[in-house]
Amino acid sequence: MSYLKPPEFVAKMIDAGEAKVFMSARDTVLRAYMAGAILALAAAFAVTITVETGQPLVGALLFPVGFCMLYLLGFDLLTGVFTLVPLAWIDRRPGVRLRSVLRNWALVFLGNFAGALTVALMMAVIVTFAFTVDPNAVGQKLGAIGESRTLGYAAHGAAGMLTLFIRGVLCNWMVSTGVVAAMISTSVSGMVIGMWMPILVFFYMGFEHSVVNMFLFPSGLMLHGKFSIADYFIWNEIPTVLGNLVGGITFVGLTLYATHARTGAARNRPTRQNTNMRTKVTV
Repeated sequence: MSYLKPPEFVAKMIDAGEAKVFMSARDTVLRAYMAGAILALAAAFAVTITVETGQPLVGALLFPVGFCMLYLLGFDLLTGVFTLVPLAWIDRRPGVRLRSVLRNWALVFLGNFAGALTVALMMAVIVTFAFTVDPNAVGQKLGAIGESRTLGYAAHGAAGMLTLFIRGVLCNWMVSTGVVAAMISTSVSGMVIGMWMPILVFFYMGFEHSVVNMFLFPSGLMLHGKFSIADYFIWNEIPTVLGNLVGGITFVGLTLYATHARTGAARNRPTRQNTNMRTKVTV
């Protein structure tokens, strides 16, 4: 059977979190770099499809190819480690400390950002012929995304910040569900199907993913988007990271852990004799 039952895949989640805690800094950063770069390429791919077809659904349908590739290659996204790594600490695995969890998050953030920034620069070169002409339609779209998802939130003040945060929460609820869904199956096809669906939901719904935004916004700045670096961090990246953290650990990691790794006491089943007595009384 290629399907794992919930207690089995939750155990895999905890084991995966523990393994990431003890990974060397070199491997953590390298795997995060490649994850950020591949996801950025997938985002560029999806934006290109959306611009050329005029159908956002088509771009969303195909975007998960990047997520599937990076997962199957064993690379790490910040959204995934937000969900998995704390479980090893909560489960009191030997040697896992809060500082080691924070260390992993910091290294993965840096690696993801470096990878996404690399692709952002490459895409900016492609859509401007090495900055010798104005951005093409894809480049203009990237700039517009940066403006609408920074200044657009800022225009609404506190309500915009709350909206941004909630979109970050919902994003990693879906993305981490995709990570977990890949652990449900032991076959590649099962993993891909499990990952594809929730990633499609998050991308089409326009939820905020911290690593995707590490590509979209720097590329937008390079392509003359009318927003600043401060706008990007204050009105997108920082609230998105916090929302992704809350969404992943609260709605995926802790809920699965609480009900499948640390289950509550089961209610006593009625004995056959008690059942018969109730039946007689009822009659």
